[in-house]
Amino acid sequence: MKNSLSTTKEKQTNRTMKASQLMELFIDELKDIYWAEKALTKAIPTMIQNASSLELIEALTNHLEETHNHVERLRQVFELIGTKPEAKTCKAMLGLIEEATDIMKSCEEGPMRDAGIIAAAQKVEHYEMATYGTLRQFGQTLNLTRAVVLLAATLQEEKASDEKLSAVAIGAVNIEAASEELK
Repeated sequence: MKNSLSTTKEKQTNRTMKASQLMELFIDELKDIYWAEKALTKAIPTMIQNASSLELIEALTNHLEETHNHVERLRQVFELIGTKPEAKTCKAMLGLIEEATDIMKSCEEGPMRDAGIIAAAQKVEHYEMATYGTLRQFGQTLNLTRAVVLLAATLQEEKASDEKLSAVAIGAVNIEAASEELK
């Protein structure tokens, strides 16, 4: 009987430890995406300034507004878990933003640059979708129901932004870029 009881307690202790470790990872990833979203509020305006397609400018402008909302939602998630909002440099997003800057500098203004901006923006969207999907799942495991609702809402917006960028690319930008001759 003692072995069975100690095994049950050991399993409970392991579950508690794992939940605690998962909570630490959850918080660390929140800090990471919080930095990333705040950095995007500065990077997206540069993309807008370099875009020429009205559809692309509109898509990026809408996403900039959503990104401000994402920052606010993340603040709410921090509040829900009783943690001060804190940003930790996201090396992945830093690299994606640097790559977007390089693309904008190296591509000729017009449809070619627009295609490059879309490519860079979609890489950002996919990173964000992966991060929010992971955070949502961590939140579900940790029974953070209200946080999960906020994270899921942001995940849906990231998916919609990615779809909008694809539509802009397929609808006109890529076709126009493909028809341009090399100079």
